[in-house]
Amino acid sequence: MVQIGYTMMTEQAGPRELVDHVVAAERAGFDFSVTSDHYFPWLVEQGHAPYAWSVLGAAAQATSRIPLMTYVTCPTVRYHPAVVAQKAATMQLLAEGRFRLGLGSGENLNEHVVGAGWPAAHVRLAMLEEAVDIIRALFAGGDVSHHGTHYDVENARLWDLPEPGQLPPIGIAVSGERSCEIAGRLGDLVIATEPERELLDAFDRHGGAGKPRVGQLPVCFDTDRDAAVKRAHEQFRWFGGGWKVNAELPGPAGIAGATRFVRPEDVAESIPCGSDVEPFVEAVRPYAEAGFTEIALVQVGGEHQQPFIEWAEKSLLPALREL
Repeated sequence: MVQIGYTMMTEQAGPRELVDHVVAAERAGFDFSVTSDHYFPWLVEQGHAPYAWSVLGAAAQATSRIPLMTYVTCPTVRYHPAVVAQKAATMQLLAEGRFRLGLGSGENLNEHVVGAGWPAAHVRLAMLEEAVDIIRALFAGGDVSHHGTHYDVENARLWDLPEPGQLPPIGIAVSGERSCEIAGRLGDLVIATEPERELLDAFDRHGGAGKPRVGQLPVCFDTDRDAAVKRAHEQFRWFGGGWKVNAELPGPAGIAGATRFVRPEDVAESIPCGSDVEPFVEAVRPYAEAGFTEIALVQVGGEHQQPFIEWAEKSLLPALREL
């Protein structure tokens, strides 16, 4: 059975609200949760970007069952991989084994803030590969020194580590052959935002066969469908740009410019809107048919999370269990 997850979208709600939302999602019966890790929202209309790791720590204490996961953290520019390893180990202890570390090569939107520039895509993937190696080495325990192509680590050690069998599984986001090769070889699971069977096949070819595969898609519940379409267009019209485009754009103003000709009806074709369950099920179906084992839903609009969660508990989740 496909597992259905809930997304704490840090770009569209404040930290306390995000924790309240995941508590409600746990109570409603969602199978897992994921959390974005941003410094900027995609568009100014979203209006938020709290520090994801503080939110996750609070969520670990406020919940007791629902798994938590970064979706995704970039361990290459804004964060040094040695620091990401420490954060992930601490989170796993706080969550008592419920945390997974989702990693990706990042977006200019968030990584530019430290003034280190934005490398080309092939360099970012090489940085990600080296970062995963450093994180794995620190998870293994003991002192770690590393002098590589992109990173230096000098006599680092994680003093609070979960037991070896409880270390955070590492997921790696993919968008092409090279990232699938890294994910299959170094990851415990794969992450994607599009229902492309080709990505999962490539993941399998490189060692990913049998490992979990996690997808994500936006939805926009509202009893007024027109209001849902309007909100989805205002806050999520960037989603259709695809990862290769979105990763390069420097900030909300650039994303607004790049999407200025996207119409509400264009957004409604890719994001199910309203309160009719069937379009939501049909939007999830391609992920299930492609072979994703877990699918996280993103409800558009921070102030619309609680109504969505209540509706999902009564109507949507039972329908999705049939997939």
